[in-house]
Amino acid sequence: MSSGLRTNRSARLTKGRGEGPHFQRSARPASTEPISEYILTTSGLEKSYRKDKINIPVLRGVDLKIRDGEFTAIAGQSGSGKSTLLHLLGTLDTPDSGTICFEGNRIDNLGPKGRDVLRNRHFGMIFQFYHLLPELTTLENAVLPLMISHNTFRFLRNAKKYRERAKYWLDKVGLSHRLKHRPQELSGGEMQRVAMARALISSPRVLLADEPTGNLDQQTGGEIVDVLRSLNGRENLTIVMVTHDMVLATEADRLVRLVDGRVTESR
Repeated sequence: MSSGLRTNRSARLTKGRGEGPHFQRSARPASTEPISEYILTTSGLEKSYRKDKINIPVLRGVDLKIRDGEFTAIAGQSGSGKSTLLHLLGTLDTPDSGTICFEGNRIDNLGPKGRDVLRNRHFGMIFQFYHLLPELTTLENAVLPLMISHNTFRFLRNAKKYRERAKYWLDKVGLSHRLKHRPQELSGGEMQRVAMARALISSPRVLLADEPTGNLDQQTGGEIVDVLRSLNGRENLTIVMVTHDMVLATEADRLVRLVDGRVTESR
């Protein structure tokens, strides 16, 4: 699947962004096609759900363009469709109509295996609930995606390298001193940082964050957004964050408002 995705990045983005000194990617071949500034786009996106035989429209024709390296906040009241939109962008769900493109290639029509590969290699995701495994340490939770995506022999052969990669990202989110702690020994903000490191360990192109501060107090939530802001600037990571908190939303480069399933304002 990955070979079907164009990798038309600019030269400044082919220098191992986000992988640290020991995890450099090889530069990708230059594309002969024009380089687009947009990494994610949607056109005419619609989504409805059925409840008690009633069709409930959630998204009503969303057109959206996310620039490569941009920090975008999608804000709106409960029920406005913002989480649904994020889940469609991350291929966790499929639209009723309309298209979604990643690097100029349609992804809304991928099969289950193609969606799994896309999420594992190109998208990182964090949610309001951290979904950490309680029996694993911070380091083990962070390295979990690499355990899942590789067969046992390959993982064991590269286990030391993968642990170093997990330590790198845990340090980036400020948790290098909590590697051996289990989730029940961490605060809410610390658990969200573990979830961030887990989402980043595969060096994704895009980080999708669904209400990442929803379970946190205002100060801790602000600290999490500060970490996201730092990752966006330092790693040139494209971030799309859904939030109902307008104060936090204004910390992003760009604010998209959703009202009744429609984009009403974008700056």
